Amino acid sequence: MNRSLHLLPLALSGLLVACASAPGTTPPEPTPAPAMSEAKAAAAQPPSLRGELLGVAPGADVDLALLGVDMLGRPRALLGQVHLRGDGEPLSFHLPVQTQAAPQDLRLELRGRVSHSGRLVQRLPARTIAELTDQDLGVLHLVPAP
Repeated sequence: MNRSLHLLPLALSGLLVACASAPGTTPPEPTPAPAMSEAKAAAAQPPSLRGELLGVAPGADVDLALLGVDMLGRPRALLGQVHLRGDGEPLSFHLPVQTQAAPQDLRLELRGRVSHSGRLVQRLPARTIAELTDQDLGVLHLVPAP
């Protein structure tokens, strides 16, 4: 390790010499990077699920999660989650999805729960998601929690 430290100044000075321009020449003007088209910018964004929840009470806490579940319905991977607070109006949501965490052998399900004052009051029945693409799920209905 000590030997490599002695070579570091030599390597850095060689790099500086290689990067130096000849005297009297001006460096070339930087060319602007081509602007990404909107389609490419959208493709760079992770896919997301969007929709609207009806009947969430004001002040209620809503947790939505996209899960990879096994054949017995047990969660095995978390692909995205969002926490919202109800205001008495239809509650819009936007759930970004982590596609790199998606295992191939698991079924994808959107699940949700609504709690008020720390008590579970409603839930979103599990909704199967066929593929990880941008999707508008529309209006989703909550059911009373048992």
